[in-house]
This record gives sequence, C-alpha cells and structure tokens, in this order.
Amino acid sequence: MALCRHVRDDEPDYVDVPDVNATGLRLAASHGMKKVFRAARMYSGDAPAIALERVFGVTTFELG
Repeated sequence: MALCRHVRDDEPDYVDVPDVNATGLRLAASHGMKKVFRAARMYSGDAPAIALERVFGVTTFELG
C-alpha cells in the first residue's frame, strides 16, 4: 500500500488481489479501497502451482 502514496490524490489507483487472499482483501479495505472490477483467471492447460493466498497484487492484466 506504500505505492498509493505515490499516486496523485485526484487519480485512482487499483490493485488486483486474488479473492482467495482474505488477508490481502482486508488489507486493501483497511486502506479505504473497494472492489470496482472483478477479473477471471483463465489458463490454457493447468493452473500454475502458486499459492494465491500469498499473492497480494497482480502486476498486469492480459486483456483481449
């Protein structure tokens, strides 16, 4: 959330916290953030073997 201090007050900031990370969702809410968009995670083949409950924010969206 330290990154939010570097965003101008008149500009929005977003973070994509996986729904399975309850701690990350609580952290975002404690900083006044709210859900405005929901992304679906889709994979060709098996999902990667990562612990999403330890992922607090995804750095990019692959849209389109």
